[in-house]
Amino acid sequence: MSRSLLPFLAACVLLASCAGGPGPRAEAIVLPDTVTFAAHIAPIVRANCMPCHRPGQAGPFPLIDYDDVRKKAKMVAFMTGHRYMPPWPADTGYSRFLGERVLGARAIALIAKWVEQGALPGDTAALPPPPHYPEGSLLGEPDMVVWLPDTFHIPGDGRDRFMIAKAPYVLPGDTFLRAIEFVPGDRRLVHHMNGAMLNYAPGAKRDVRAGSAYVDADRTASRDAFEQLLLANDDGTYPELTPNMVNYLPGLAPVRYPDGIGGYAMKREGAFLMNTLHYGPSARDTVDRSRFNLWFMPKAPERPLQEVQIGTLGITPVEPPLVIPANEVRTFHSSYTLPKDISVLTINPHMHLLGKTFLAYAVTPARDTVPLIRINDWDFRWQYAYTFRHMLHLPKGAVIHVYGTFDNTRANKSNPFDPPREVRAPLNGHMRTTDEMFQFFVNYVDHRPGDEAISLAPADPAPSPSVRPGAAATSH
Repeated sequence: MSRSLLPFLAACVLLASCAGGPGPRAEAIVLPDTVTFAAHIAPIVRANCMPCHRPGQAGPFPLIDYDDVRKKAKMVAFMTGHRYMPPWPADTGYSRFLGERVLGARAIALIAKWVEQGALPGDTAALPPPPHYPEGSLLGEPDMVVWLPDTFHIPGDGRDRFMIAKAPYVLPGDTFLRAIEFVPGDRRLVHHMNGAMLNYAPGAKRDVRAGSAYVDADRTASRDAFEQLLLANDDGTYPELTPNMVNYLPGLAPVRYPDGIGGYAMKREGAFLMNTLHYGPSARDTVDRSRFNLWFMPKAPERPLQEVQIGTLGITPVEPPLVIPANEVRTFHSSYTLPKDISVLTINPHMHLLGKTFLAYAVTPARDTVPLIRINDWDFRWQYAYTFRHMLHLPKGAVIHVYGTFDNTRANKSNPFDPPREVRAPLNGHMRTTDEMFQFFVNYVDHRPGDEAISLAPADPAPSPSVRPGAAATSH
């Protein structure tokens, strides 16, 4: 890192301008004579680094104030100069989304020059305070927190654990849920969580908190697990279930839409059902207690959210079946024909450690191709839910095509096995990190004329508290 990064950056700008073929000449990057943290670097770091590099988030060290960034200055210059950070897997030359954290050439050059000049502080006293984030939240201060009722003890035996769990709650009254966020107690070990919501009718259940909090899914059939969790109504019937309403994966941020789009009706008594909550292997005994952050809204959802799950465990098969022999690179495909016109809001591709590339697009009945997403270098650590800038209309009869390439060779540095061995998607639905998946989730609403002009950017920077009067701040 002792040599200048500027020649490297200039070459990157030139290559970027040439990559798309003939086009306008790249403009020269004009930098100030002196680059300081206060004047030039702090805005870049706060917008693109701090959301993850702060306590309780995925970043392994904080990047909040001048001292934080100065200590890691050379690393920051290296990681941004090679475009390893900030992580944004989607190819912005193929499709565009809200919240893209992609540094431009000028920002990268500013960081490089700042490091070369000795990481000058500038007038840090004049900087406004950094953005405030409540602990563990990517959205802001929640209206209510629902904790899992008990701490889960994870033995240090190196075994994956798949739990079926519940987080019950009692509200002051029926309400409507605008946004929900799952917050792992231990981000190092919580690999993924698939969550649903149970709504109990008035008087249907005496005590929603009764029953176990965690059941081992590998050792208990689902029906038996539900009995241990005491999910049923007192008369033996089951309450209303809202499936797939909250999920967690590494790098996945909760989604929040503008008023009138999405949201859920929420009864006074209920529970969040986690089927499953996956803990990765641990080498030491430890504990976890995760939680849900909730934001409410004052009226019923105008346009309820719907979802299509393509691929593994979804409504369409993977072709050929997802089996990846050792020492091979293979591409798989899945497709789905839309039975009605839809307006797409958010998409979420998912693979595991052998993932190499991901591509999804739609072909309309008029034979037009609609780009959805392309990921040229899959990274298991960063799996986003990508929200379009405006609603995307896909007509009835359009076919969504999804292609995933998997690398099961030694050349794949993320391959969990050495030597490589055959990897497949298990049939029982409980996916270990070392198994594989090929999935594509599409969140949408029924199409209305004019949807294409509707921006999906929330009007306010964070959900505003709107919980009904007297609502509790937490639920244990």
